[in-house]
Amino acid sequence: MVPDTAAVPVAAPVIGEEEIAAVVRVLRSGSVVQGPEVAAFEHEFAELVAGRTCVAVNSGTSALQLALQALGIGPGDEVVVPSFSFAATANAVRLVGAAPVFAEIDPVDYCLDPAAVAAAIGPRTAALLPVHLYGHPAPMGPLLALAERHGLAVLEDACQAHAATLHGRPVGAFGAAGCFSFYPTKNMHALEGGMIAVQDRQLADRLRLLRNQGMAERYRHEVVGGNLRMTDVSAAVGRVQLRALAERTARRRANAAVLDAGLRGVTTPAVAPGAGHVYHQYTVRVPRRAQFQAELARRGVGSAVHYPVPIHRQPAYALELDLPETERAVAEVLSLPVHPGLGEEQLARVVAAVTATAEQFAGAVR
Repeated sequence: MVPDTAAVPVAAPVIGEEEIAAVVRVLRSGSVVQGPEVAAFEHEFAELVAGRTCVAVNSGTSALQLALQALGIGPGDEVVVPSFSFAATANAVRLVGAAPVFAEIDPVDYCLDPAAVAAAIGPRTAALLPVHLYGHPAPMGPLLALAERHGLAVLEDACQAHAATLHGRPVGAFGAAGCFSFYPTKNMHALEGGMIAVQDRQLADRLRLLRNQGMAERYRHEVVGGNLRMTDVSAAVGRVQLRALAERTARRRANAAVLDAGLRGVTTPAVAPGAGHVYHQYTVRVPRRAQFQAELARRGVGSAVHYPVPIHRQPAYALELDLPETERAVAEVLSLPVHPGLGEEQLARVVAAVTATAEQFAGAVR
């Protein structure tokens, strides 16, 4: 647990004695890249995604890129994505030579708005790439219906949503492929790494070729691939984290419930009917965000903005688009501590600091 005397951090990656022991065990084994630990991690992670075949890679970005590539998406194709996400969502599309088409989000759950997606589909559209943002599932039913109507692939960016569900079905098990990230601040991590969950075993075989220089056997290159393998060190850490995921998810949800019940003066996260939110981030909307965040810091409560600039306005894209809900979210969202390392006293401090700050700002306006 984080000491109660410290400022309350917005994130706290877990690296405990069990993770350290797993790393030492792998290093002593001499098998450190794409070995038995990776195979075991893939097998165990499959239980989280309804038994789908899982292929481990070196990052969540690699997972997205290889999934797009394996699905045959490339130059001349368009992929509908949200602009309100981490840049890797769109970068992966660009990295395979395709073009991201940015669609509007729903202002309640920050995920792709199906009506906006329908309007964004054109003759070159090859795939939809919804993001389960902050750990809340995207509206997969309408998106899958759109994809079927137009003959499109669906690739899920589940990099923030390990163990999230929609109507009892795990995210990552809806589309042709579901991609996860194991960055240290995620709900579970592997120091660094990614996972692709697929239903089609032939697609899994192609992904294995692409991550390993196109080799099915040593020095025989079936396709042009890259070096995107996961290390056994990462896999060993991931296996430890996976065993703790259910407990830590329950703690995130319990912490979120405390915040839901206690916070005043801010817009707390909504949860869609049937959605199993896993609270990678607990994101509220606040007035005068920069000042609000500074006041929280003064009161000893950490916070973060995910994300301060939409992807379409990043220098790498620099597009002029009419996405008002995206722009409003960019200006208002603020993520508060919700991680499983929080104790009761720290949660109480978060509630008190946020509520007092909101009251202070409301008084200044009157």
